[in-house]
Amino acid sequence: MPHDCSFLADVLAESQVSLGDDDRDSHAGDWGTPEEDRVRPDAVCWPESTADASGVLAAANDRDVPVTPYAAGTGIEGNALPARGGISMDLTRMDSVLDVRPDDFQVDVEPGVLGGTLNDAIAEHDLFLPPLPQSADISTVGGMIATDASGAKTVKYGEVHDWVLALEAVLADGTVIETGSRAKKTSSGYNLDDLLVGSEGTLAVVTRATFELERQPAQVSGGRAVFATLDDAATAIAATMQAGVDVATIELLDPVSTKIANAYSGTDLPDAPTVFVEFHANHGVDAEIDACREIFDEHGVEQFAMAAGAEMDELWAARRELANALLAYDPPRRPAKPGDVTVPISQYPDLVRYAKELGAEHDLDVPCFGHAGDGNVHYNVLVDPDDPEELEAGQAISDAVVERAIAMGGTSTGEHGVGRGKREYMIAEHGEGAVAAMEAIKRALDPNGTLNPGKIFPETDDDDDRLRTDSPD
Repeated sequence: MPHDCSFLADVLAESQVSLGDDDRDSHAGDWGTPEEDRVRPDAVCWPESTADASGVLAAANDRDVPVTPYAAGTGIEGNALPARGGISMDLTRMDSVLDVRPDDFQVDVEPGVLGGTLNDAIAEHDLFLPPLPQSADISTVGGMIATDASGAKTVKYGEVHDWVLALEAVLADGTVIETGSRAKKTSSGYNLDDLLVGSEGTLAVVTRATFELERQPAQVSGGRAVFATLDDAATAIAATMQAGVDVATIELLDPVSTKIANAYSGTDLPDAPTVFVEFHANHGVDAEIDACREIFDEHGVEQFAMAAGAEMDELWAARRELANALLAYDPPRRPAKPGDVTVPISQYPDLVRYAKELGAEHDLDVPCFGHAGDGNVHYNVLVDPDDPEELEAGQAISDAVVERAIAMGGTSTGEHGVGRGKREYMIAEHGEGAVAAMEAIKRALDPNGTLNPGKIFPETDDDDDRLRTDSPD
């Protein structure tokens, strides 16, 4: 049943509210939401301040109208899908870099700032924010906070939560809170920063963030290595990390991925397992490169080429475009389900091997790539969506890889979040007690189930009703 959202006219200016079909359609899902799963919100609104966001949430909460935060819509797990209708709260108009404090290595930003825009704003101070994902140029920092995003440099610098110092956020009832502080460290009270980071807009709407920043390294060098077999490449990556080589990035592309990248980007990568590496240092970078090369030699590397500057960017071009390349390759085939698992580094070669074996059993391409240095495997089973047998096999392979990753001590999602796509694995990964604890936190902060319902928690017959405080035990 549609929700009456006419009250928005009393909270926001006319230019900040839309009931139009086009705006509702454009907020009916995110980048990874299949057409058949999209859900139109009843209204879209664009807060331009913390006060705006607070007013909308207070009014919506009083009326039992769901509110789903929306950023750039680049997620792939249905994180921004308005599953229960209601309001899609688009935060992209809150897009200011509020304050840069280079002496403290800090920046204050609003949630709608694109990651690339943020890095451009701080570059003049010789600073950068390291954990941004590959999609930083089209993704907002609010979305990155919501999913605790990370990217190619995680192996050296960590995830978004490692760089958040303080947040301003609005709770479901409109209450504005501030978490953390500008201090480098604190042991005061509960760590509410880490509670909100990764909560996917189910606990609060972040309206301001303070990030710690990093000085640009004096020495940056990168390149790629080609191996005879995928097993050699994966094992070399694990050995490099186990040896403590100081790499900023170490990425894997299997032969299918290089073929897809070449077709899309016009590059000339060999159709062979390829490892991309990047090194950041203020001194001694050559020693780290030599150490990496020595380990790669021990694992049968066939080519090893280093570069810097524009030449390095050219080497990396194909990897950056791979997500789009997968969608453009060999239509009508498309990924059955997005794969984003992470395992302990010692398990990495076994997981890649397992995914490829499953693909071979079903005669389906399973491109494997990703941020290999931290054990993150992105995989996609390419299927014809109009072929029921292929689609069923593709989904079975995807599920099997996630289950194997969890059994190895890993996670169902390394950086894309749970959303709707990974809810079914929450109990297997965390256990019933931990999931119940998460649900208790949700009920405490959002007793009416206003914020982003239908996400994270396993689906049941009564689904989100069990998260309300008035639901039966």
